[in-house]
Amino acid sequence: MNALEARARFQELRERDRPVPAGELDAIWAELDTVRPQDILGAWKGGEFRTGHPLEGMLAKAGWYGKTFVSVHDAKPLICRDAAGELYSNQELGQGEASLWTVEFRGEATATMVYDGRPVLDHFKRVDEVTLMGIMNAKGTPAEGPYYYFFLERAPEAGPAGRHA
Repeated sequence: MNALEARARFQELRERDRPVPAGELDAIWAELDTVRPQDILGAWKGGEFRTGHPLEGMLAKAGWYGKTFVSVHDAKPLICRDAAGELYSNQELGQGEASLWTVEFRGEATATMVYDGRPVLDHFKRVDEVTLMGIMNAKGTPAEGPYYYFFLERAPEAGPAGRHA
């Protein structure tokens, strides 16, 4: 699979209404370009791949909308919608917020969100100019996973103006 095929397959799997094998996502990941933290600043709308990971569906229950990277030192990993539909940074759920670093994962240095209050890392690679693929990694996760696979798309509206929960 080359990068062009990986991008096309990513879009197919993203729209799939049934489980996606993690191995297929890993093959796509291997072909995508790494990104620098400063290149992904801004607001992003998120979604997940259905792989059977224990976290699957949990973020949707919390009203998860996406992530906002204000700066490399100010990342909001859990932008959620409240009952009124307003976006806010759910610091309670995330046990704080996060920052962006360049971290090596699977032999490549790429933009990675490091959570402040949890031993969790979200690694990112570029699918296209408006889409990122993410793999959530946590302390204690074996090299073979299971990992939580997700995607981010540049958000059409501005992110929250510092509101926290």
